[in-house]
Amino acid sequence: MQVGHAIAALWLFWVVSWVLAAAWADPAQKRADLKSEARYRVLWLAGAVLMFVPAHGYAGRLRLWTPTLTEAWICVALIALGLAFAWWARLHLGRLWSANVTAKADHRVVDTGPYGLVRHPIYTGLLLSILATMAVKGTVWGVAGAALLLVGVVVKARLEERFLRGE
Repeated sequence: MQVGHAIAALWLFWVVSWVLAAAWADPAQKRADLKSEARYRVLWLAGAVLMFVPAHGYAGRLRLWTPTLTEAWICVALIALGLAFAWWARLHLGRLWSANVTAKADHRVVDTGPYGLVRHPIYTGLLLSILATMAVKGTVWGVAGAALLLVGVVVKARLEERFLRGE
């Protein structure tokens, strides 16, 4: 298997499984306004397009570095590790998880499992995967996409914290 195919397969599996798993979540009692949610969603969309649409094999002057084959496969392993960590956190939340900024009927702060290790384990895992993808890509597009995705994660995390503090 080629590195680019492995990366595409990992991210595709994660996106499809994450969307399908949304059906397991309890309905929201309260939700953040759409304008607030649009801020991070626009950043995520633009970042994902920059990160994933330009080809991985780009060899033009916008290539900043070229990882060795060993470095590239290490990045693939880090992508898998990050996505697995995000999934562990998602499963640990169970029905309290939501793709949107919401409060559930029996909302509580979870501080066990991966949430006992880091404050935002889903975002931590995704950031590891995003940075590893950027590292293996080695292009201006990858760096710009990773930067937008990172800012989007920070915007959403802050929105969640403000929203839940108000609960």
